[in-house]
Amino acid sequence: MIELLKYLKHYKLESVLSPLFKLLEATFELLVPLVMAEIIDTGIATGNRWYIYSRGLLLVLMGITGLCSSVTAQYFASKAAAGFGTELRNDLFRHIMKLSRTETDGIGQATLVTRMTNDSNQVQNGINMFFRLVLRSPFIVFGAMVMAYMIDGREGLLFTAVIAILFVIVFFIMRRSVTLYRMVQKKLDGLLRNTSENLDGVRVIRAFRREAAETASFRNAAGNLAEDQMLVGRISALMNPLTYAVINLSLAAVLQTGAVRVNAGDLTQGQVVALVNYISQILVELLKLANLVILLSKASACANRIRELFAVRNSIAGGTADAACAEPSVEFVDVGFTYPGAASEALSNICFTVRAGETVGIIGGTGAGKTTLADLVLRFYDVSRGEVRIGGRNIRDYTLPSLRKTVGIVEQRARLFSGTIRENLLWGDSSADDTVLMKASGAAQAAEVIAAKENALGSVVEQLGRNFSGGQKQRLSIARTLVRRPHILIFDDSSSALDFATDAALRRAVKTDCAGTTVFLISQRVTAVKNADHIAVLDDGKMAGYGTHAELLKNCPLYKEICLSQLSEKEVAGI
Repeated sequence: MIELLKYLKHYKLESVLSPLFKLLEATFELLVPLVMAEIIDTGIATGNRWYIYSRGLLLVLMGITGLCSSVTAQYFASKAAAGFGTELRNDLFRHIMKLSRTETDGIGQATLVTRMTNDSNQVQNGINMFFRLVLRSPFIVFGAMVMAYMIDGREGLLFTAVIAILFVIVFFIMRRSVTLYRMVQKKLDGLLRNTSENLDGVRVIRAFRREAAETASFRNAAGNLAEDQMLVGRISALMNPLTYAVINLSLAAVLQTGAVRVNAGDLTQGQVVALVNYISQILVELLKLANLVILLSKASACANRIRELFAVRNSIAGGTADAACAEPSVEFVDVGFTYPGAASEALSNICFTVRAGETVGIIGGTGAGKTTLADLVLRFYDVSRGEVRIGGRNIRDYTLPSLRKTVGIVEQRARLFSGTIRENLLWGDSSADDTVLMKASGAAQAAEVIAAKENALGSVVEQLGRNFSGGQKQRLSIARTLVRRPHILIFDDSSSALDFATDAALRRAVKTDCAGTTVFLISQRVTAVKNADHIAVLDDGKMAGYGTHAELLKNCPLYKEICLSQLSEKEVAGI
């Protein structure tokens, strides 16, 4: 957790002032029983009303000053903790965004969300409470013990014994609670993973009538988590009754011995009242201190989980060359790729070349490796063997920013973000004006989608584009990529929600408006790729054929089979 304290560097003053103001408040709190003892022994015993009023006024002033100190301390603590949490989450988000898909796939979406939300909040709360109690609670506990010794040595020994017993109770309860809490956090990750998978695949679950099975699985995971949480709760719940029992016994001992010694003249009534107040203060502050340690233990466990995420390094390092200066030709040289943890290759021995300005179609069955091929061009993953070259140079030699700017991709799943249509399109090029945006939208067949909206480019896009149909989202996603005007353009089955007429119009517009751009058309539709300069046919990660549509009909049985599965023999012959 110490490593994360660097996020407090802009809040050094608040980090110092908050504990100091809490210490000031604690000082006044320790003086209150002594003033009360003087009121009893001097004011009440002698009937001196002016003395009682003056000391009462002093108590009011001390209370007001202590309240102001407490409010000020909490303000500084909250400001420092909130600033710490903000900088931590910002840095963590930046770190996650720099990781490749190899790392994020291995970590898992549920774990990343937990680190960003629950874990960071726990650390922030720990920092907040630390500033508020780190000096106050120990100061009052040991200060009350010192005050007891100042009042009477024998009573001070009793206080020392009570504090030692309480510390033993707190230590053993915390030790067990922290271990269990770590188990709870791991099970929380699993539950979030289960929830995320169910939400993402809710339509598939319904289609295969798996609602009951998934509900049972969720209840099982939630039940295990609840059992562990209740166990932690039961163990933590022992804190209050045990500490109260010790304090009440010690309080009875103080009253019993105090009464005898008051009768003997060794103690005054005011001193006994002061000792009782100090016992109560010790109880309250020890409970606060115990809760603080438990909270810090939770925060420490969460901080370690965050630190583990920070320790993950991007396995994909960029080179030094500028991809924007390279010729937009793409070459796959004996490429093989295996997903992390997979037993076999997803792509094997892929070899073909796409010259600058050409359009290549990629076709194959589900799971053939079409999307994986696109991911390798963008270096979302690195090849396991062989090379992917752009402009005759290994893409590992190019800087990642220049490579991602040179290569544009429209993925299978259209993703829009909350905001406006204009803001979504500007993701392609933040400096583009409305003329450029509308031109790209026209090529993407999205101009009519924008025109149909009341505020045109300023129309609101809800989260994930919920207020747009699947085809509208795809056209806007294509327009966003075209705004960038990349040298290499990849359509990864990005027109699957479009009708044939719109799809054909899109391909004509791209060929006209993106002349000179190297285009990859990944699709399961024969009609989408048949007019490409070349077509690569993939089958289970391997090249089953490469050539023009006419050549493949003659030389590639798999391609012909795909054509016949979608079109009649007459249509295939006449294409």
